[in-house]
Amino acid sequence: MKIYNSLDEINNIEPTVVALGNFDGIHRGHQAIISRSVKEAEAAGLKSAVFTFSNHTSTILKNVPAVKNILYADEKIRLIEAFGVDYMFNIPFTEEILNMSPVDFIDRILVDKFNIREAYCGFNYRFGYKAQGNPEVLMKEGLARGFGIHVQEPFEIDGVVVSSTYIRGLIQEGHMEECTRFMGRMYSIGGKVVRGNMLGRTIGFPTCNIVVDSTMVTPPNGVYITTCVIDGVRRASITNVGVKPTVGTYEKNIETHIFNFDEDVYGKEIRVEFIKHTRGEKKFDGMDALKKQIAADCIQAKAYHRENICCIKGKKTR
Repeated sequence: MKIYNSLDEINNIEPTVVALGNFDGIHRGHQAIISRSVKEAEAAGLKSAVFTFSNHTSTILKNVPAVKNILYADEKIRLIEAFGVDYMFNIPFTEEILNMSPVDFIDRILVDKFNIREAYCGFNYRFGYKAQGNPEVLMKEGLARGFGIHVQEPFEIDGVVVSSTYIRGLIQEGHMEECTRFMGRMYSIGGKVVRGNMLGRTIGFPTCNIVVDSTMVTPPNGVYITTCVIDGVRRASITNVGVKPTVGTYEKNIETHIFNFDEDVYGKEIRVEFIKHTRGEKKFDGMDALKKQIAADCIQAKAYHRENICCIKGKKTR
């Protein structure tokens, strides 16, 4: 997949079928749009493309609170590439784009830069100045300019429309199993393993600690059944998100105990995938009570992993 990081880089490309959207979650609704556009491009002998912004539109809009990310930038690219997309237009959302009229947006970007032949978008796709552009505008202007439009109707699961906003809420409330259903994959948090206070190792439960990225939406404090990906291998694990109230005052972090694993991973990049929330964070009356609870948590998590084939120790990731 060829990635274009600015409009200036895009010149005289082959005709394209373009999936349009923020694609800030690559959830099941987004997946349907991208998959359909790739299949159409292959059938028509055209290049498939995804047009998205490298920053969330909330970073430019005034008086709008910043939206927490569901995906890391590299994860978004990896997921889009997995569909077999030829081009990714990963363009910064700027004041200039913000102030373009819908017609200018279509002419200067979709037509002149992307050489568009077909467009795929969601039912709620908006573009141009004050979000005045919508699928109806695309259909009208596309007809005049010779490109077609395909609009994805609301993608629902059990009567609920799949959206990034809804998924953010699920993550913030700790509903990780529902999150997996709506995203089509487990929600994950990645980072470099840092040294903690080494308390886990002294009580028999060594952990891999990563610092919470403030730009990412995070689950509430508590204990989670998880898997941990290290060097491309997925391993059964259990994770605590929180501030460790029993042992002192700490910033919110993520500490993961990987079962049957005792390698030195300090400085390595890992990814923690959240499966199920088991309990909230609690302050215990001393270390003995904490140790007893951790042991019980681990028994529960191990039983879950044994019963679920997706969590087999040492399973390679894609």
